[in-house]
Amino acid sequence: MWRPAEPRPVPRGGLLLLWLLNFVPSFGKETLLTTSVIPQSDQNMVYEDFIHLNVLEKRVLNDSEVSVQYLCSKPCTVTLEAVASSEFRTGVPVYKKRWKNEKHLHISRTQIVHLKFPSIMVYRDDYFIRHSIVVHTVILYAWISHKPVGGYDTKRNESYQQAVARNYTVLETVPPSKRPYKDHKVCFKWNSEYMWRLQANRIPQCPHENDAVEILSFPYASSGEKTGIVKKFKKFHNRELETIRQHQIDYPMFTISVWLYLLNHCEKNLCGIFYFIDPEEMYSTPAVFLNEEGYVHIQMHLVKGEDLAVKTSFSLSLKQWFRLDLSFNGGQIEVTCSGKNMKSYQHQSFNFREDFYYDDTAGYFVLGGSGYAPGIEGFFGPMKYYRLNILEGKQISNPFYDKKIMEQIELYYERCADIQEIVSGYGHLVKQGRMAQKDCIHENYYSELYYKYGDKSKCDAFIWGKELREKYHSLFKLLREMDFSSSDASENQNDTVLEVGQNIFEKVAKSLSRADGLHYLNSSVPFLMDSSCCGYHKASFFLAVIFETGLAVPIDPLQGLLYSLVGAQGSERLSVMNLGYKHYKGINNYPLDLELSYAYYSDIALKTSFDQHAIKGDQAFVETIRLRDDELLKAQTKENGDVFMWLKHEAARGDAAAQQRLAQMLFWGQQGVAKNPEAAIEWYSKGALETEDPILIYDYAIILFKGQGVKKNTILALELMKKAASKGLHQAVNGLGWYYHNFKKDYIKAAKYWLKAEEMGNPDASYNLGALHLDGIYPGVPGRNRTLAAEYFYKAAQGGHIEGIIRCSLYYIIGNMENFPRDPEKAVIWAKHIAEKNGYLGHVIRKALNAYLELSWHEALLHYVLAAEAGIEVSQTNLAHICEEKPELARRYLATNCVWRYYNFSISQINAPAFAYLKMGDFYYYGYQNHSKDLELSVRMYAKAALEGESQGFFNLALLMEEGNSIPPYILDHLEINRTLHSSNISILQELYQRCWSHSDQESINPCSLALFYFYLRIFWSNILHSTLVYFMGTFLVSISVAFAVQYFQSLPANDSHAPRLEQSPDVQSSTENISDTRSTEQEESTLTNNLAQHPHLIS
Repeated sequence: MWRPAEPRPVPRGGLLLLWLLNFVPSFGKETLLTTSVIPQSDQNMVYEDFIHLNVLEKRVLNDSEVSVQYLCSKPCTVTLEAVASSEFRTGVPVYKKRWKNEKHLHISRTQIVHLKFPSIMVYRDDYFIRHSIVVHTVILYAWISHKPVGGYDTKRNESYQQAVARNYTVLETVPPSKRPYKDHKVCFKWNSEYMWRLQANRIPQCPHENDAVEILSFPYASSGEKTGIVKKFKKFHNRELETIRQHQIDYPMFTISVWLYLLNHCEKNLCGIFYFIDPEEMYSTPAVFLNEEGYVHIQMHLVKGEDLAVKTSFSLSLKQWFRLDLSFNGGQIEVTCSGKNMKSYQHQSFNFREDFYYDDTAGYFVLGGSGYAPGIEGFFGPMKYYRLNILEGKQISNPFYDKKIMEQIELYYERCADIQEIVSGYGHLVKQGRMAQKDCIHENYYSELYYKYGDKSKCDAFIWGKELREKYHSLFKLLREMDFSSSDASENQNDTVLEVGQNIFEKVAKSLSRADGLHYLNSSVPFLMDSSCCGYHKASFFLAVIFETGLAVPIDPLQGLLYSLVGAQGSERLSVMNLGYKHYKGINNYPLDLELSYAYYSDIALKTSFDQHAIKGDQAFVETIRLRDDELLKAQTKENGDVFMWLKHEAARGDAAAQQRLAQMLFWGQQGVAKNPEAAIEWYSKGALETEDPILIYDYAIILFKGQGVKKNTILALELMKKAASKGLHQAVNGLGWYYHNFKKDYIKAAKYWLKAEEMGNPDASYNLGALHLDGIYPGVPGRNRTLAAEYFYKAAQGGHIEGIIRCSLYYIIGNMENFPRDPEKAVIWAKHIAEKNGYLGHVIRKALNAYLELSWHEALLHYVLAAEAGIEVSQTNLAHICEEKPELARRYLATNCVWRYYNFSISQINAPAFAYLKMGDFYYYGYQNHSKDLELSVRMYAKAALEGESQGFFNLALLMEEGNSIPPYILDHLEINRTLHSSNISILQELYQRCWSHSDQESINPCSLALFYFYLRIFWSNILHSTLVYFMGTFLVSISVAFAVQYFQSLPANDSHAPRLEQSPDVQSSTENISDTRSTEQEESTLTNNLAQHPHLIS
């Protein structure tokens, strides 16, 4: 600690000597009363600025000593700076010191400087320094800058280039392996130190980098939609590889290998297999497509800017696995198609004299569909990309991920081909027989009535063999019971097969909706398989969930994966979301793959907007209703419910709010009411024409514009839209812009209304303005402006606009926009957010909720399992809640640990509720079934609940500390508890209890308020016991009491044999108890302190 210097003692006679010195001539010595005197000979000398460096040890070491000798002729600033260069960056300042010299001019001076470098430059890797860097050069610069006169640029004048004197020296760098370890002056936990010692002597190695890229390792189900897997390639870190890549831009040399399973050839012109899109959103080299005949279409971009395309002479096979290999060697293209056994293959070569342009870092790579082309109908297997090498078939290492799933997909479609043939043939025979009966002339009235209302026609004379009938006996039994009379004989056979599949599924669903429906699930599996084969892929999703969760059947991950892929390929919404969720989280043996997850989620996100506005379909509005929320459960209703009947009564009386709510419930299928657009339109019409409510007027105008359930009436719609806009409704102002854009093509008026609506906060208007800029039709602005369009889309997305969010998610997965750096995780989160608003998903959730309200536990469990496996957080917590309410039901029909599984799934979601964190915290604290205790994870769960504003989270953390446990510093940082202000456990406890109280109901007595009161009471009592004055007074009183007691007993007769025994006085006993309590309190405080002391490295 710095202290002021004490005055030195003056020897005797010193005062007299000092007095005499005042009369001695100074001989030019400068004092306060004289000016400097320079001898004549010195005045003629020229003083030149200089600076020299003397480094005692010319190595990069911490605290290295440098001697700086310099001379300034004018007031100056001396600067010493160290600049380092590594493999990744050059010219990085790592040390700088600056001082001024304004008094000691014309005098050579020396300054000693101790250099301080960053730890990663001078120390070895250890537990705290994880990545020390290799430093190539360190240059130490020193220079002198004169003090500027006037208004010159000070910073520029003090730079090295403008210095009046400068010097430098090069320091010798030390490799990381020869550097010393740093003394961090902290202690390890024993387990941390043990783990570090195991790795301390590990020899670091540079990461291996080659040109082989595994684009896809897991099967991808492509449904033929305009979505696919987006990949982006970076430049090589290895300088040699990057040099080769740049040299091959105008002479490409690369190989691509991909496994494919095609169900159909392309229905349209071209379907994407894989292709490259450049920054200008144009196809580049390579671009490989499938055409209508099954031939491979290959397109290349030339160096001179044109495009060139070729087509193979062979077509790709259907419903069998094959590997497609393409290699580019300058102007030569080799195309090879090999079978599953790699023996049978087709090959073709193309030779060109043109130079192809190939730069795989400028743009992005697409596997499957995109906004420019639909994908293939089928499955992608593993895909390998060799960026710099040309390989032949045998040299390519691209094995299938799992041959079992490859075989299962082939077996599935072989079996389904038989089933479809049977169903199609059976339906055709029944229809033909019915047509023959219809053509007959009925002899009497009775026969005619029997034809109309009697037993339906059945095919009793089978044309199929006995073996086939025994193999598919359940299917034939269903077909005999099925009614084909509603089908037209001229109907497409594929539609007939799909209709049969739907009928089979509905029959199974009806049996499962019974009170004991899950009891019949095992026997229903064969029928669901037949329904799936007929193309009704709701059955495929049911099967996927049944096999993955072990719902009434043994768990079979392979079959679960098979039916997940089949359902997703058939565009079943929940199957696609199931795969997107599993790849997003990397659970159930699905690899974590964000690009693959985005491909699935973006598919459903694009369909969500269309599905919401579709009149037909089993859809409902997706609502967040938790089974723990009694108020929301009471608000649910049906068409015959009290809430609905009351709204209907009020709406009929002309109440605008009731009409609006009733119309919304019917149009979207909200609050337990089935979707009924026709009835909703009637209430919209009534409210718009009879009331002045602007929202009803606007909604009905939109319906008239689009002709949803009514005949289009543009004139009336425009009149109503203007009326709603005049009332200040921003949606209507945006609607007027939409009218002038779509109907009148008047972009000036459209932009005018949209700008006005955007100022009013309308997200639709922001999106529409972005679309104008993207299309290049914004009035007065020439050309497209994708940057400005993206800004408008992002603003719309912030307001919850569906298309805006989809656009932004696409920007994040591509990473071509300056304001949207590539972020696959953010792209998945945004696409998932929209996909989870899909109406078909809402229908499943609504069925689960209705079953729960009706106490139909089997049906509720089934449908909540379906929604939970699709990744819906609300359904996951609701399912866990049901399993807690009905543990016997869950144990009987679910092979997985329901409560643990779905609460655990829930807390991994972004919008996880606080009570789920508390549940998992309790499970980790107490241990749950076969899961062991984990105190640190328990603390993390409680802390996350606290961060969500849950008072019980703070309360549980405080209780853990009361038990003698410590909270890790990183959790305190997350809770924003300042460890400097709250250095003791008592202080942290106080903060936790105060936050617990502040986040709870402060108007009533609750556990938090009682705990806080008890905490302050203990502190008050502890302070009293530790008071010196109280201790002294207590000791004094005890001493007096003892003295009086002794004197009293001494005064008693010595011969009294019946004198009572001396007992401890109440005061002494009380004092002893107090001392004991004091020690107990001190011991508790010591325990809390010691717990922190055991982890000094965490609080340093």
